[in-house]
Order: sequence, then C-alpha cells, then structure tokens
Amino acid sequence: MNILDELAALAAERVSEAKKDISAGEMREMALFLPEGGFEFEKALSKPDISFICECKKASPSKGIIAEDFPYLEIAKEYEQAGADCISVLTEPYKFLGSDRYLSEIAAQVSIPCIRKDFTVDEYMIYEAKVLGAKAVLLICSILSPQQIKEYIGIADRLGISALVEAHDSSEIKTALSCGARIIGVNNRDLKNFTVDTSNSRRMRELVPDDIIFVSESGVKNAEDIALLREAGVDAVLIGEALMRAEDKVKKLTELRG
Repeated sequence: MNILDELAALAAERVSEAKKDISAGEMREMALFLPEGGFEFEKALSKPDISFICECKKASPSKGIIAEDFPYLEIAKEYEQAGADCISVLTEPYKFLGSDRYLSEIAAQVSIPCIRKDFTVDEYMIYEAKVLGAKAVLLICSILSPQQIKEYIGIADRLGISALVEAHDSSEIKTALSCGARIIGVNNRDLKNFTVDTSNSRRMRELVPDDIIFVSESGVKNAEDIALLREAGVDAVLIGEALMRAEDKVKKLTELRG
C-alpha cells in the first residue's frame, strides 16, 4: 500500500467514526440548510493574472513537522493581508496533523475563500466541508472512480462550492475532463513516491482547454518557478511549504508574485 492509498483508507475510517456522531443524513441536511454558495473559490481563481492559493499546513508525510509553532489563525490572516486569493487548509489529522477545527475557525475569520485539503473518499466529507465553511473541496483522481468524481462534482455544485479535481498524469487529466471538472489541479509531487517535478504542470497545461481553471500544486519555491508557470498559461498556484517556512509571509508572497 502506497502513502496515498493509506491516506484514503484512513479517511474512510474517519468518516465511519464521524457518522457515529452525526449521521450521513444529518450532515447532508445541515449542509443543505446553509445558504447556497456562489462558487467563490473558482471566481477568485478567474482573474487575469496568476492567482495564489496559500496553504496552512503543520506537517506532511514527506517533510515531517514543517511548523512546530502553528498559529494557524495568524498565518491565515497574514496570507490574506499579503494578497492571497484563497487559503488551503489541511484537515487530515494523522500524516498532516490537520484538523477540522483549523478550517472552521479560519473560514470564519478571513474573507477570502478556503478549500478543504483532505482525501475525499465519501460524499459525507463534501457536506461536512460545506458545514465547516469551506468554499471548495479536493477530489483526487487516483483514489476515486470516474463515477465518484462526477457524483461528487454534482454534490458540490448543488451546495454552491467548487471542486478542485487533482490529476498527476495525462490519463488522469482525461478523466478529470470527462467528469466535467471546471478546475483541474496538477500535482507536481507524485503522491505514490513523493518525488517532485515542477515541469509536470507545464507539460500537462497543454492538455487542458483554456476555459478550465488550471492549478499547479506542490514544489513551487521561488519567483522563477512562478514566471515559468505564468509563461505556460497556468491560472493559479497552490503553495504550502515555501510559505510555511518563510518567517515573513507577506514578503515571501510579494517575492513569489514577482
């Protein structure tokens, strides 16, 4: 079992436990009771220049602890002040040391849209994301069937939240497109072995029509990386570690923006 399969299995266990406290029907009703969203996440990524999704991440399976001290609310507010377009919040608790609480508190205190960064394996997690205040969810092609992806995009659409469909190679890009993805994220990190190749996004960009929002994820470290992605026609970047390790996040984001 590779790390991605392990994370998916752990997510399924978490959902099973969560349903003991709040049933699937109750979670669905809670989500549908809330005002319908206006797809704020994809709107924020639709501006003319490259958009920045800045990540609140305490740890990762490949790097271990990234931020010993993790004042997540301060970090999120600093991102907003720095001009971030969206915030990605890790809620996976075992390998990334994330928490649903981080998402609900951040979403309540910033005005820019948040995406729930987790390993969505059940529709329950989409309804839950809406209840927690997320404006988007992550759907990973390599852990979901095409039927699930289509179904989950449909659920997100009914809730008025966005689905970022993550692919790593050309066959997954085709799957994402056939499922009706409006936002496709290409992960430069291979989640099966954690190798990183930032040119992966630039290669995959050619396979995605211009009317689909294209996001480059992982491994983006400096203004040169951003310049190459901008040149390739990438619409947005998701940046985690480079910003999390920066003492002055406002300064780092300004540098990255070029």
